[in-house]
Amino acid sequence: MYSRRKFIASTTVAAAALSTGFKRLIAAEKLPAGIKPIVISTWDEGLNANQGAWEILNKGGRALDAVEAGVMVTENSQNCCVGLGANPDRDGFVTLDASIMDENFNCGSVAAIERIKHPISVARKVMEKTPHVMLVGQGAQQFAVSQGFKLEPLKLSDDAEKTYKNWLKTSEYKPIVNIENQKAAPAKLGDKYNHDTIGMVALDANGNLSGSCTTSGMAFKMRGRLGDSPIIGAGLYVDNEVGAVTATGQGEDVIRVAGSHSVVEFMRQGLSPREACKKVVERVAKIKGAKAKDIQVAFIALNKNGEHGAYALQKGFTYSVCDKNNQKQLLKTSSYFDNEL
Repeated sequence: MYSRRKFIASTTVAAAALSTGFKRLIAAEKLPAGIKPIVISTWDEGLNANQGAWEILNKGGRALDAVEAGVMVTENSQNCCVGLGANPDRDGFVTLDASIMDENFNCGSVAAIERIKHPISVARKVMEKTPHVMLVGQGAQQFAVSQGFKLEPLKLSDDAEKTYKNWLKTSEYKPIVNIENQKAAPAKLGDKYNHDTIGMVALDANGNLSGSCTTSGMAFKMRGRLGDSPIIGAGLYVDNEVGAVTATGQGEDVIRVAGSHSVVEFMRQGLSPREACKKVVERVAKIKGAKAKDIQVAFIALNKNGEHGAYALQKGFTYSVCDKNNQKQLLKTSSYFDNEL
């Protein structure tokens, strides 16, 4: 007969088992042995940006701090045209977009912001200091100033001014595939740096993921045009249970498929980072049809275990990796039209 004493004893054992199991579950959520901090970012310029992030990750710092510091390196650069040195829109104004997301689904972004050197830092302030996710245009600028950001002079950089004047001769809007990659950029003045993006995702020593993305958008775009970079779920997405993803290329087509979020969802189903990126690129190719050969779209992904991968529509896309064992690594990726790997 099942007595009250036996019932109490059995429930006590069960409770102990549940308690032990719960402890094991918590322990299992930590990174597997041997996994180290890692940061990956888009394009060749990511090599420099990664070093800014690695200075924080290597000291046990938070991934969120790392991805902000990393892309700030690129925003400071006058070479790749992310930031105030970028080419303007067709009306002659430089407008910047940025987004950031942490391990707790907190996120912030700014779009079409002008005269602010580090839009990524304003995006973080939006995340931490407001009840909103995105601020745009004049409102974003006003918020930045209220948070202590300096308004920079309303002036094009020397290179951007020359490029813009050259572009005005034809006023042709024709984005060039892989223009973000300086090595692939044509030498003809006016074609260089038609658009640029630096996207970064990182995993820290505590096993937490974060991501960031900052861009000047398409050069010579229509006033008010917005791409994918500041849109959470399109240009950037982080799910700390699964992985983190960022995008580059023609933003309109990343938006169409909620690109970064879609890659994360494929990883949730068990696909590797590379295969998840490939699935979404294939979706873009199907939607665009014959026009797919005229654009570039690419994704980089990092999963919870520190595994990374990427895939692009066109060949020539590269991404940069930094970890303790290989602090400067530039990787070529497979592509939909020219599967070279």
